[in-house]
Amino acid sequence: MNFGDFLDNNSCGGGGGGGGGGGGGGRIVAGDLPNYINYNKSISDEIISNKNMPGGAISQPRLVPHSLSTKPMFTSPGLSLALQTGMEGQGEVRIEENYESSNVNGRRSREDEHESRSGSDNMDGGSGDDLDAADKPPRKKRYHRHTPQQIQELESLFKECPHPDEKQRLELSKRLSLETRQVKFWFQNRRTQMKTQIERHENSILRQENDKLRAENMSIRDAMRNPICTNCGGPAMIGEISIEEQHLRIENARLKDELDRVCSLAGKFLGRPVSSNGPPMPNSSLELGFSLPMGPHDFVNSPLPVMQPNNNNNNNNNNPSKGTTIERSLERSMYLELALAAMDDLVKMAQTDDPIWIRNNIEGGREVLNLEEYSRSFSPCIGMKPNGFITEASRETGMVIINGLALVETLMDSNKWAEMFPCIIARTTTTDVISNGMGGTRNGALQLMYAELQVLSPLVPVREVNFLRFCKQHAEGVWAVVDVSIDAIRENSGGAPAYSGCRRLPSGCVVQDMPNGYSKVTWVEHAEYDESVVHHLYRQLITAGMGFGAQRWVATLQRQCECLAILMSSAAPARDHNAITAGGRRSMLKLAQRMTNNFCAGVCASTVYKWNKLHTDNVDDDVRVMTRQSVDDPGEPPGIVLSAATSVWLPVSPQRLFDFLRNEHLRSEWDILSNGGPMQEMAHIAKGQDHGNCVSLLRASAMNANQSSMLILQETCIDASGSLVVYAPVDIPAMHVVMNGGDSAYVALLPSGFAIVPDGPGSCGPGRVGGSMLTVAFQILVNSLPTAKLTVESVETVNNLISCTVQKIKAALQCES
Repeated sequence: MNFGDFLDNNSCGGGGGGGGGGGGGGRIVAGDLPNYINYNKSISDEIISNKNMPGGAISQPRLVPHSLSTKPMFTSPGLSLALQTGMEGQGEVRIEENYESSNVNGRRSREDEHESRSGSDNMDGGSGDDLDAADKPPRKKRYHRHTPQQIQELESLFKECPHPDEKQRLELSKRLSLETRQVKFWFQNRRTQMKTQIERHENSILRQENDKLRAENMSIRDAMRNPICTNCGGPAMIGEISIEEQHLRIENARLKDELDRVCSLAGKFLGRPVSSNGPPMPNSSLELGFSLPMGPHDFVNSPLPVMQPNNNNNNNNNNPSKGTTIERSLERSMYLELALAAMDDLVKMAQTDDPIWIRNNIEGGREVLNLEEYSRSFSPCIGMKPNGFITEASRETGMVIINGLALVETLMDSNKWAEMFPCIIARTTTTDVISNGMGGTRNGALQLMYAELQVLSPLVPVREVNFLRFCKQHAEGVWAVVDVSIDAIRENSGGAPAYSGCRRLPSGCVVQDMPNGYSKVTWVEHAEYDESVVHHLYRQLITAGMGFGAQRWVATLQRQCECLAILMSSAAPARDHNAITAGGRRSMLKLAQRMTNNFCAGVCASTVYKWNKLHTDNVDDDVRVMTRQSVDDPGEPPGIVLSAATSVWLPVSPQRLFDFLRNEHLRSEWDILSNGGPMQEMAHIAKGQDHGNCVSLLRASAMNANQSSMLILQETCIDASGSLVVYAPVDIPAMHVVMNGGDSAYVALLPSGFAIVPDGPGSCGPGRVGGSMLTVAFQILVNSLPTAKLTVESVETVNNLISCTVQKIKAALQCES
């Protein structure tokens, strides 16, 4: 809580409550009167009133030196009356005079300025300060009350600055039409009021603690008067207990308390209650250590940080359903054991070469997991492999232009993780955070996550996985992040498995910091999945790890980090058009990112959108057609959106196919929806060293007077795992706004494009090595009314569009057969 919040919780509204006095002196309650009298013995009580004082104002008394009068302080009837009225009305007296030091003659004087009181709770009674003689009754004066607007302004400034200087008081007095001393006295009384409230609150707390200690003291005394024998439970005879035995019992009680505290800490660590009478816990579940080398570093033994308790379970003692709480505690402890075992497996698989990993020179020199050696060296941490499942395993090492801490933070944040791997991760979320780490870092962070992993093809279903992600720092600059499915734990707990088609075995990466801001990343992907749901064209490719394997993760990470490094650099590449401002570049890149994400969501039918699959007789078997409603999305045109996608094999290298599709001069050979005229590149933003990684704005010239020119936003990217070409027609005025740095969220677009991956070794039989798997996908607005029904003609039109596009590509590349 900051200082402003503290004042908000401890101030009285409206300037009332007794803090509204306008005097410059302190506030005196009844119990403090003797001290106040002693403090003011040197002040004379003879008050000479000003008879010429204007009506409605409070007279300013002058003080006679103490040597001229020896009367008691409260013998003055006027002052006694004011004191009595204050004690009866509010139980306290406010002294409004502000005494100052006199001149060398020892006389004390009052400043000749009028004072005022503030606060809505002040009574209309007089102050008793205007006296002609000791035997005359006082003249009652009406106090000046501040308006609610003045009080609100004063309270507002008091929250920001309880001690305003002279300049602030002068400015405030002019703004509120008050005198400077009125503002000064208001702040003095307001500070006194707040101080008193704090003291009352502290006194209340101390009084409660005192009562608690007194009760404990009484209970201890009662226990000492009536000692009980620990053996039989009856009254103990003091004479039968020796001094040594008394010391032993005291020591025993101290050790028992210490044991209870240790068990309580262990319970927080494991997430479950630990009995003080149970057997000792094994050290293997509490410590995580490895002895495998990591370049110049060695892994060191370090304890797992204490798990942070979940905020949702703070009131477990008051929860009647304690059975559910105990089950959750047991489940969390099982998550901890699983994370430790998975981290052990990941590090061993990342560091051990032969005989765990065997390099297959026939398949391009990629590493293949030796399943027989793996089964002997590793025990399954999530149970045996289900029937009908096959194993997919891969490992890849690469240098990435990102430091280890930044990469770990990206992996542990679900949103940043999805932005780093947009073509692999369709959707992800963090379902539960068991530990945030320790020492302000991600060391020891443990969380449950859900993700949908995709290959950009309608022939490969999306993998839905519920997994545990655990991060651990093993040495200075050495981190490891591991994922493992939790299906086995949920099955043992009586729940249904999250997804029966795929299990994520210990997978993840080991990151080591390198010079110049680089990191060495060793990525391991290990999964078991049902091969029967994958189309036969992609089975060998997926088994070889080219779809969900480590090579694709590392290649995507390298491309994305290179793009970030270029975009964050101060100087733009020479190829970029200078007509785009820095704000325009950011807006175009943001729009291209949204376009690519929408394209991927339309190809794989992830749960990002609510797709309805169509099964019609007039559509090819390998073409998947889906529809959805676009409503209240400023980034899309409203209506019925139809998505159609298919994947085909082409006997063309992936590089040649990518260069053909991204070339704007050859676009008229396959793009049916364009005007068929030449394309001109209006803007270009590089996203990597490779010329294929860029965002372009293309302009299609009109062939005749009946056609209008159009703009096409296109993003292309390529890496070792595959390539992507995504485009969408955009509105010309909207793109002018974007290129000038405007908001791109309101630019409506529906993307289409191509995804290209190598066909994999032997995936399509002999004679086809070196081919490509091409995915073609279109998203088209078939009706501008979201409630309209889809017609058969619309489906046939999109099907023909895909078929014609594929045929034109084959004809242009001379591979019709």
